[in-house]
Amino acid sequence: LTHLGPCHFTGTKVCFLTLDTYACKPLHMYLKYRFKGLKSLFLIPSNRNSYKKNICIDMLRQGYHESFSELFTLIQKWNALREAAGPGSAIWQQKSLEEQPDKLDQLCHFLTRAEAAQRAGHYEEVYDNQLNLAYYCFNDPEDKWLSNYFYEQCFNTAQLIKIDGGKREAQAHANMGLISEEQGHVMKAAEHYEVFYQLTEGSTWKDETGHTYNSLACEHLWRIYTLLADKMLENKEHQQAIKTLIKALKMAKEGGDKMMEGEATYYLSLAYHFAGEQQTALSVSYFKVTLVFSMPFSASLGILESGKDLKRLGSQTFYNLNSAWVSMLLTWLLQCRSGSRFLS
Repeated sequence: LTHLGPCHFTGTKVCFLTLDTYACKPLHMYLKYRFKGLKSLFLIPSNRNSYKKNICIDMLRQGYHESFSELFTLIQKWNALREAAGPGSAIWQQKSLEEQPDKLDQLCHFLTRAEAAQRAGHYEEVYDNQLNLAYYCFNDPEDKWLSNYFYEQCFNTAQLIKIDGGKREAQAHANMGLISEEQGHVMKAAEHYEVFYQLTEGSTWKDETGHTYNSLACEHLWRIYTLLADKMLENKEHQQAIKTLIKALKMAKEGGDKMMEGEATYYLSLAYHFAGEQQTALSVSYFKVTLVFSMPFSASLGILESGKDLKRLGSQTFYNLNSAWVSMLLTWLLQCRSGSRFLS
């Protein structure tokens, strides 16, 4: 599952550090001189203080008090997470945030840019800088907590943007939905995906891969509705599961993906089967077989074998279905493909 990020990255990854002697210079001057090879001119004063302290002093001198406060809070949060995990944990073996100059550079760069944009009332720029931190700068597994923090900041900022037709708000709901889903909060994820779907109806917005936001919303809702239905079936809530899977099928059809539609139909037929409505289950299965006949043979087999791949959705109840049900449908398709009469 991939988060929605900016169309392209415009910021520099290695940022700035203006030190005592040159604190009055514009921030970009440090990069200018540093990459011309004049490191020693700037790095002499840094020996007096830690890297973190020099960055913090510079932010305060230039008036970025909110950025300083946020950076300090994040460092404290990392230390608290490390202490809570204790010796022997993965995070205990990592360097602290204040001991990683590249990450401090990135935080300093984008936080101050976001603060400057906020002062000017340009909330779309605030959002973009926060998203750069979440999507590009902190995408390693060890930085998951930091990435999630900035996705949450993006979500809060997106509510203030009024000039982009709701695109960034939609993007923020999609990203928060993914975070909620990863954390096991399925109902919360569904709420975010539903708003994402509503905001993208009729739009032509696309992600980096060329998929429309609305088709992504349909895919997310199909997946999350299937997970919700699975939990309902575990609790013997058959009718509620059927209603939820009907919604999942609707999303699959709107998404325009025949494989997804075939799987959604398959899950719905199983729900009817578990509910004891065998005739309805067979009629839904009939629709499924007619659907796969309109697809290439390899793809159609993929749909009918989808029950063997349900664990990728985390769907334990569907995975534990009667294997004879899948075998019957597979045999049926193979016979039809080999020339047998179709439902004569």
